[in-house]
Amino acid sequence: MHLLRILPAAALAFVLAAPVSSLSVAAPTTIDLSHQLDEERAERLEKLIERFNSRQKDYEVKLVRRVQGDSPKDLNLVTREEQARFVAAKANFKPLHQVMKEANMPLDGGKLAPELRVGLGDAKGGLFALPIGLSTPVLFINKMAFRKAGLDPEKPPKTWAEMLKAADKLFDAGSTCPYTTSWPSWVHIDNLSSWNGVEVSDAKGRLNFNGLVQVKHTAMLTTWAKARFFIYFGRRDEADNRFVAGECGMLTSSSSLYGALHESRKVEVGVSSLPYHDDVPGAPQQTLAGGYSLWVGAGQKPAEYKGVAQFVSFLMEPDLQVEFSAVAGFLPMTPAARAAAGSKLLKADTAGLNVAYAQLQGPGALRALRVSENERVRIITEEELEAAWAGKTPAKQALDNAVQRGNLVLSGASKAPAPAPQRKK
Repeated sequence: MHLLRILPAAALAFVLAAPVSSLSVAAPTTIDLSHQLDEERAERLEKLIERFNSRQKDYEVKLVRRVQGDSPKDLNLVTREEQARFVAAKANFKPLHQVMKEANMPLDGGKLAPELRVGLGDAKGGLFALPIGLSTPVLFINKMAFRKAGLDPEKPPKTWAEMLKAADKLFDAGSTCPYTTSWPSWVHIDNLSSWNGVEVSDAKGRLNFNGLVQVKHTAMLTTWAKARFFIYFGRRDEADNRFVAGECGMLTSSSSLYGALHESRKVEVGVSSLPYHDDVPGAPQQTLAGGYSLWVGAGQKPAEYKGVAQFVSFLMEPDLQVEFSAVAGFLPMTPAARAAAGSKLLKADTAGLNVAYAQLQGPGALRALRVSENERVRIITEEELEAAWAGKTPAKQALDNAVQRGNLVLSGASKAPAPAPQRKK
């Protein structure tokens, strides 16, 4: 590609006089990256890909939308909700550590924090897929709404008991949405359980998130919903949009939202740790990291695997990880990236990052089974949570139903989500 710079003048004149066809340059190897992102996130990823493509001419990464039933592409960006399905189909993918080794490019999976490698690494630290775009749930507060309610925005609630007091004051101050949440099963089952030191499954992998702590928490939110302290906007991230618009006083959601909130400046935002139940012995313990992972399709061409290795190496650069943290609020994956983030970003930009990391350093054990990562179990669980929060089913019965139906799915007894029990109208 630098031929014209190094040729002497006479040779250059000859080359320029030669037929164009004799100077043809080999087209770059195309690397397809499949995804199921929404439009905004896809645009952000497209900008990242453009940077990689502009840095070299041998490979061109192309973003393609994944369609159900498609065979794996060179690279496959997998969401938290899809991960269990991809883990179950490992035979269709090539281990990332093997791809990197064959390309003679370093990738020490052991340097990644254990909480980032759950479900993606082997016992020796080798990565089957790359954890990327990871976050953990935190509490966001609308500082202006807090001031209006006579609350100190620099002292956000730390416990669910303090959350109740804050929600009460926000409601009295005229708030139509004192508290809301996104990603209900991730926040209120997986992380509620881990943060308060209880399990979602037993040693045999059977679901058991219908214990005292989870039932009490679900019943509490049902009471809040009835009092209009807790407003529910659905199973994904609609609550994020309502909070960004200034409608809500408090939000539990992904720590990665901090980047967008800080950038938009529509709401003066405070960020704090996920609330815990102070009457549970040993709480708080540790929240869970979740997000996206990057998988390599099996059966691709050698040249494509070399391009994949180049792109993964690009993603692991510390400076790029800093940008992930600053712009998107994602957790840097390596110690070098974390050190760079701490030294290069403004203190205000790392507020959400610091809260997220503190939550991940607790004494709790790492959980391999997560309700939110099995799509069919997640749908069942959120269906039952919605029934409880709407007052249609008592909290204990709702979680008993979710556990029973979820275990049927995990045991393979049902190819579809177990039918919901009939409820009295």
